[in-house]
Amino acid sequence: MKAAVITFPGSNCDRDLLNAFAKAGADVVRVWHKETALPDGIDVIGVPGGFSFGDYLRCGAIASRSPIGQAIADFAGRGGYVLGVCNGFQVLTEMGLLPGALMRNAGLKFISKPVALRVETTGSAFTSGYVKGEEIVIPIAHAEGNYQIDAEGLKRLQGEDRVAFRYAANPNGATDDIAGVLSDNRRVLGLMPHPERVVEDAQGGTDGTALFRALTGVVALA
Repeated sequence: MKAAVITFPGSNCDRDLLNAFAKAGADVVRVWHKETALPDGIDVIGVPGGFSFGDYLRCGAIASRSPIGQAIADFAGRGGYVLGVCNGFQVLTEMGLLPGALMRNAGLKFISKPVALRVETTGSAFTSGYVKGEEIVIPIAHAEGNYQIDAEGLKRLQGEDRVAFRYAANPNGATDDIAGVLSDNRRVLGLMPHPERVVEDAQGGTDGTALFRALTGVVALA
């Protein structure tokens, strides 16, 4: 599997994401946001966490208009796999690749701590390495992780089994305790917690490993 990790000014988790893909067996390349095309042969794109462009507008809004944005959208439109983590989730919603929006945390404070997540579906390449209902611990680090979606959109997510993860104890006010959602073709995943920060024992946990290994395995068999 060949993965591309996008870097924007202010990205600070791009190396972590690159490491997580590499540990799962992927060949990883870095792509600067000013590029207008992806390298040949890319199977999955990773959009990392951080503070793209300083989050001086809505989080992810400026990054979503970067030159590489159209290539990401085209790749997703062709059925390519895209993973957006934290700020990357915000970027994907701003691009319209995922529904909903990320707002300020209900307590209006930055939160950084490990949290328990419940795996809500195994029906995607990203989550197939887990067991439905399984509880995993993944760290969060965000001030704008409060996922919001209207009633109609929520009903659609629920009815189509597109809620990937929920918080066991909601830390930020997110609608329906949602921590991660899938696109309608199930090939784009956005989640606020950071699975790339728990892929080796030295990080204090390995609960994120299954996500990257499962994705690598599914793509390798395609």
